[in-house]
Amino acid sequence: MSHGTKPAINPNAVYSRQEAAAALGISLSTLKKLIDAGYLRISRPAGVRRIFIQGSSILEMLEQTTVERQA
Repeated sequence: MSHGTKPAINPNAVYSRQEAAAALGISLSTLKKLIDAGYLRISRPAGVRRIFIQGSSILEMLEQTTVERQA
């Protein structure tokens, strides 16, 4: 993978916070804001501290996102 290339998002895969942020090209703090705002669904297995984000959730969020042009 070349520098600056975002990995493709597989709807059937689960991603760590770091992997999801890299796939979206955003920082971990921005990813946390998206999770806290309810834009991304997470799963956390019982007794496990780590969270996982479903690829389908990432793709759904992207489908609902509009691109705005700056003047």
